[in-house]
Amino acid sequence: MYDRQKLIGLFRERALQFGDFTLASGKKSSYYLDGKQITLHSEGLRLVSEGLLELLDDVEFDAIGGMSIGADPIIGAMLAVAASRGRSLDGFLVRKEPKGHGTQRYIEGPVQPGARVVIVEDVVTTGGSALRAVDRAEEFGCRVVHVVGIVDRMEGGAENFARRNLPFRALLTIEDFGITPPKA
Repeated sequence: MYDRQKLIGLFRERALQFGDFTLASGKKSSYYLDGKQITLHSEGLRLVSEGLLELLDDVEFDAIGGMSIGADPIIGAMLAVAASRGRSLDGFLVRKEPKGHGTQRYIEGPVQPGARVVIVEDVVTTGGSALRAVDRAEEFGCRVVHVVGIVDRMEGGAENFARRNLPFRALLTIEDFGITPPKA
């Protein structure tokens, strides 16, 4: 069962660092949330996958996917939790570069064109990584019905998803850690 406060505590203990950082988006930040410290930890990954499935309880979708490597453990755990609840769900991974042999595809997994899919991201800043995954999934023929994140840094990601008419939800925001988002 999802325990929001326990997940916040794990982030504080394992993943939240203060200092001078450059993010994947290129932005500078005085703090860093290392999502992999949570998604590559047994209890953290369990909480995340249960929480994300609960967050999507009212969304109709056939598959969950995201950019490899960050989304890989999240997708695997969400599939396992879905199976334990009797829910059939496919997963897929989006490569940064197409496979250099075989199918030479960006999308890996049993997902099929026409599927309703959710894109998952660990930490959302501007949403650029998730939007690349959206583009690849749409190019493959999937219909992206939602984007979810573990933590929204509240630095433009939600607005960028809205511009593309993509519903977005996150389990947590940086405000859950007492951090005020920057003014736009």
